[in-house]
Amino acid sequence: MEISDVKRAVAAATSIAASLNLSADDAIVLHNSNKLALRLTPCDVFARVAPVGQEVAQFEVELAERLTGAGWPVAALEPRVEPRAYTSDGFVVTLWTYYEPVTPQVSPADYAKALEQLHAGMREVDVPSPRFTDRIAEAQEIVANPDLSPELAEADRVFLGGRLSSLRQAIEERGAVEQLLHGEPHPGNVLSTKNGPLFIDLETCCRGPVEFDLAHVTEEVCEHYPNIDRELLDECRELVLAMVAAWRWDVSDQFPNGMLFGKGLLRLLREGPPWPTLDTVATKLGL
Repeated sequence: MEISDVKRAVAAATSIAASLNLSADDAIVLHNSNKLALRLTPCDVFARVAPVGQEVAQFEVELAERLTGAGWPVAALEPRVEPRAYTSDGFVVTLWTYYEPVTPQVSPADYAKALEQLHAGMREVDVPSPRFTDRIAEAQEIVANPDLSPELAEADRVFLGGRLSSLRQAIEERGAVEQLLHGEPHPGNVLSTKNGPLFIDLETCCRGPVEFDLAHVTEEVCEHYPNIDRELLDECRELVLAMVAAWRWDVSDQFPNGMLFGKGLLRLLREGPPWPTLDTVATKLGL
């Protein structure tokens, strides 16, 4: 978010917290991209803030309730208030338990086990959700529409659009078993807590093969996850690189150093396999 929007978003979150009798004299920005992640103190609440209309907050709240209620590894909502999405000044705010980090990173073995458990829990949840192909379609729309991606060169537009289309077809033709997925279970969306690894940010949930989720994590994590279709994982890794590249060219994207990331991803896609994991790409680009 822009600085002016950050100030308004923080004010919205602290105002909502205060109206719920949660002391929020200060707000620490933990992450700022298209959405804002805050630690409210002294009440010690984790708040996620997004512009109204750019989120599926109520879906996330309801899904988190069902998964945590069954004991699956998902961060819990703030127990002192009603579990729902709150709105103020054009922002929607959800309130969650704040977890003090136990270690800087989750070990690959623990990460894989937690993700496997999450997938098991999600197989038991029957909720309307988009399919992974809907997310591909969103990326394709950005690439195809110059008004949405004005800085994308025409040759890159044709190349990236072609990769998205062919990868969608190739993955669908495999006919792999599909289920509810996290959608983006990358390291930034898993917390190291005293209760073990817990996943956050369920707004990106969609249906698809588990390899689509695994394409977002490190190779070390994949090595501990059982029964992976390696060929499908490879295609999903390329697909994720192509989708992320499209999102970085979106005129409304506010990801830090997004344009640099977008250019680097296009270069990697043109170079061809082996397809790197997202963490490897970020390291290579110095992000």
